[in-house]
Amino acid sequence: MEWMTSAEGWIALLTLTVLEIVLGIDNIVFISILAGKLPRDQRERARKVGLSLAMVIRIGLLLSITWVMRLTTPLFAVVGQEISGRDLILIGGGLFLLAKATHEIHDKLEGEEGQASVTVVKSFGAVITQILLLDIVFSLDSVITAVGMAEDIAVMVLAVVMAVGVMLVSSSMIGAFVDRHPTVKMLALSFLLLIGVSLIAEGFEQHIPKGYIYFAMGFSVFVEMINLRVRAKSAPVQFHQRYTD
Repeated sequence: MEWMTSAEGWIALLTLTVLEIVLGIDNIVFISILAGKLPRDQRERARKVGLSLAMVIRIGLLLSITWVMRLTTPLFAVVGQEISGRDLILIGGGLFLLAKATHEIHDKLEGEEGQASVTVVKSFGAVITQILLLDIVFSLDSVITAVGMAEDIAVMVLAVVMAVGVMLVSSSMIGAFVDRHPTVKMLALSFLLLIGVSLIAEGFEQHIPKGYIYFAMGFSVFVEMINLRVRAKSAPVQFHQRYTD
């Protein structure tokens, strides 16, 4: 619990929690669509079960990835640079975040509208099964982001629990805010690019101090808050929605 006595630990927890919430909006939207196929009296229960499953899956992935990252014995060398299991996780995770963020940015701005509408059987078990599979896919970028932003596993797990807790209580309000201000979503995706580069550098033993990353994110959010106040009356761009009811 050394992170509790350091400012960087608290900054990491706050920043990661907010980022997990914003990046989890798509997960909430998809869960809501799936739950919407159920009878009205089962929808709220399915949404809560889905988000709870997301939390459990993310914590499980966090624990497994952090265990693998302890494997520091060199496996092979590339251009004189020794690569271990930990390095492979970092480099692979960084490349995944770069690809994921780039794909999402393209999908939001140039993708087809409603090209992957979801149709499911109207049974609670079938819906929960699909939500479970969905959570596994959506958890990958969340977990890799946590690994890239925080160094203490307790910070990562606590951030995930807090983010899911906030989403359980106020998912509709958060979703409406992101819909009204799509630049917030775009900013979060750009943060994924930043974290991806940091992970790749770390995998090649080029350490970038987390403070620089936190400062870049914090300054960007500060500028965006000013933009939202100054341009409050201008109509925002409308993102393409891949998943429609």
